[in-house]
Amino acid sequence: MEIAAIIINVTLFLALAPLFEGVIRKITARVQSRQGPPVYQPYLDLLKLLGKQNLVKGNWAFSAAPAIALASIITAIAFVPLGYKATFLTGYADVITVIYLLTLGGVAVLIGALASKNTYAVIGASREMITIIMVEPVLAMTFIMGAVKVKSLGLDASVFSIAVSGYSWSVAVMLAAFLLALQAFVARQPFDIAEAEVEILEGPFIEYSGPNYALFKYYMMLKQMFYAALFVTMFVPFLRTGYYFADLGIQLAEIFGVFVLISLIGSTNPRFRIDQAVRYYAALIVLSLAAVGLSVYGL
Repeated sequence: MEIAAIIINVTLFLALAPLFEGVIRKITARVQSRQGPPVYQPYLDLLKLLGKQNLVKGNWAFSAAPAIALASIITAIAFVPLGYKATFLTGYADVITVIYLLTLGGVAVLIGALASKNTYAVIGASREMITIIMVEPVLAMTFIMGAVKVKSLGLDASVFSIAVSGYSWSVAVMLAAFLLALQAFVARQPFDIAEAEVEILEGPFIEYSGPNYALFKYYMMLKQMFYAALFVTMFVPFLRTGYYFADLGIQLAEIFGVFVLISLIGSTNPRFRIDQAVRYYAALIVLSLAAVGLSVYGL
């Protein structure tokens, strides 16, 4: 069953991530009094891109970056205990492994943008680098808080730490930090600064087209769903029945709720300037460090 859980994880993410992207688009349109595209539009977008010709820049880094990004997030998905059940690989990973994999995806975006040698892409890459440096520590602190509570760096132990020990002051503070960082994790307004369609025309992805761009778009959709699933698994662990498929359905419904929240926040807030975002990220780091400090003292 643990091996089957890997297949179920990856299949569900690949199948549902574009649907959740469509939900965000539809809700955003309705909030802005527009009809909006159908919720299945992201599937059509991916298929259209896959049928187009790739434009290459003549270097291996530009061509390899999309595949590296997609592979990194799919590997991270294989470790996630979706349905509150550890997969065959979960026991072989620790929190550092997942942090590395998630960071690798962002680094692949940077490499692809810099390899394109486009001015707008370089600007987007610099913003993406700032986001990685200042937001990934919040994710790391989330895992570390769980590891401190159960005294283990094992991924399953850290993710299920709240389910084992219950809520506390440290969990409440980290929950607030994670929620406040969620839009930045998934690169949605007001933190879609690296892409900033109006300012720098899709930023890191401006030179990409065809299948390579489809891989990057798929990567971004999967990344959104991963962070939503991580939030639900870690911070809402008590709505469970003990039956795998029932728990899987409940968790997917909760992930849908997180996407509704993401879309509402994104559609009602203007994009931050990079200096505003940096100050915001710094406050999140302080908040997450406070949560870890509280967990060290058993609070």
